[in-house]
Amino acid sequence: MTLPVCFSLNVNDAIKSVEASRETPLLYILRNDLLLNGPKYGCGLGECGACAVLMDGRAVRSCTVPLGAVGTRSVTTLEGLGTPEHLHPVQAAFIEEAAAQCGYCLNGMIIATVSLLNRNADPNEDDIREALRHHLCRCGTHMEILAAARRAVAYVRAERARIDMLDNREADRGTSGNKTEVSP
Repeated sequence: MTLPVCFSLNVNDAIKSVEASRETPLLYILRNDLLLNGPKYGCGLGECGACAVLMDGRAVRSCTVPLGAVGTRSVTTLEGLGTPEHLHPVQAAFIEEAAAQCGYCLNGMIIATVSLLNRNADPNEDDIREALRHHLCRCGTHMEILAAARRAVAYVRAERARIDMLDNREADRGTSGNKTEVSP
């Protein structure tokens, strides 16, 4: 084991300083040093997905990422997705679909769904199933989890349509007859 080194991490849009060895799993730092309990210790091998976090918007298994490999990448945990007052659309969808029994897998399922939507704004059923297939749920709430992911996709589509509509209104205002020409 190497001697501890001071690291500055960008976690949930805040710079955090920690002292640990380069080989320390990111999961240990998040849970033990930064007291973030979204990512869970499941298998310690990167197999179950309970420890998933977003690193620069993509899901990674934090139990297999050594601290020294994080560098300047942005890390987002379940706690960094939304607030109790303003949930992330994926968090809201999982709550509305009651997609949890024991809740242990929920962190990984939500992070995987957010990661999918970060890279594919309009995923189909096969895309959703592929994104979630390596995340284990031992309680058997797979149907509710899939329903929550579908609902999250619908929320993101609706939000995109709302933004497009507002953008179109702004563009229409810019081209309407109220413009004044300026002579050279």
